[in-house]
Amino acid sequence: MSLWTTILIASGIVLGTKLLGYLVPASIAAHPRIQRISDLLTVALLASLVVTQSIGAGSAVVVDARVAAVVVAGSLFWRKVPFIVVIIAAALVAAGLRAIGWAA
Repeated sequence: MSLWTTILIASGIVLGTKLLGYLVPASIAAHPRIQRISDLLTVALLASLVVTQSIGAGSAVVVDARVAAVVVAGSLFWRKVPFIVVIIAAALVAAGLRAIGWAA
């Protein structure tokens, strides 16, 4: 199976699952438990993406300046600091650590 065949099959599956979402009755989708699970699932998927991109390098785990930046960003988010301040602080931490050679 070629790469393009795999991409087309995966795209078809994604399209199919999105179309199936329209077939779910509104009474089920509006249920508070389903909405809560949907909200938490979104957060969990985003968190797993952040962790994977922060400490993953292929199949290895790498602890470098990105990890420190994510920790700083998380602690600032916890303190409800504005988003732009969080981004700038995390970037400065990563740049500072890379500048002193702690982690490339």
